[in-house]
Amino acid sequence: MKIGILQTGHAPDTLVGETGDYPQMFERLLAGHDFDFATYDVEGGDMPADIHDCDGWLITGSRHGAYESHPWIAPLEDLIRQIWAARLPLVGICFGHQIIAQALGGRVEKFGGGWAVGPTEYEIEGEKIILNAWHQDQVTALPPEARAVGSCESGHCSSAALVYGDSIFTVQPHPEFAAPFVAGLIETRAKGVVPDDLLGAASARLGDTPTDGARMGARIATFFLNGGRNG
Repeated sequence: MKIGILQTGHAPDTLVGETGDYPQMFERLLAGHDFDFATYDVEGGDMPADIHDCDGWLITGSRHGAYESHPWIAPLEDLIRQIWAARLPLVGICFGHQIIAQALGGRVEKFGGGWAVGPTEYEIEGEKIILNAWHQDQVTALPPEARAVGSCESGHCSSAALVYGDSIFTVQPHPEFAAPFVAGLIETRAKGVVPDDLLGAASARLGDTPTDGARMGARIATFFLNGGRNG
């Protein structure tokens, strides 16, 4: 099965040597299921020629906002609508979660309650799960076809996971982010952007809070292998 990774952002250059960029993180997360991968640098203007070039699609995270006016946003939204109309399997992570919602009629905004950073507890599809968060933007209004199946236990994010029919599954947190990468983001991207007290608390949790990225990766792999069937 061929998975197309729609890359909408890049890891900091100083971290790529150790962690790889976002596509490599997802390839590791989904390893062991005989997937083939193709990466499209959507942020750089590289769009698939046809939605059937791959059997399933995954949209990565990004430092950009879904509501920003970058030249690649509208073409990506159009591609999302085509994938949805064809009922091809589609997964969105963080920015991917948000841009899919926006493309299909939802709303994305900066959350007034601020940032979520580092290991965070969620309830997703009835199970407790801890995943690394890195966001302030949220889906604040669901598209007509979306159904919320996850939320943050603290109440910080009420639409942390969404399903759309049997062909789209999206999550706000990052199952692909390991603790060393989040620590690197704190050092390279967070200072002066995320409040220091949140960064300190997140750094403290990174050392002693195991996350369930592998469990979510298995859920995503099963979703693809089942042809996009949720549940």
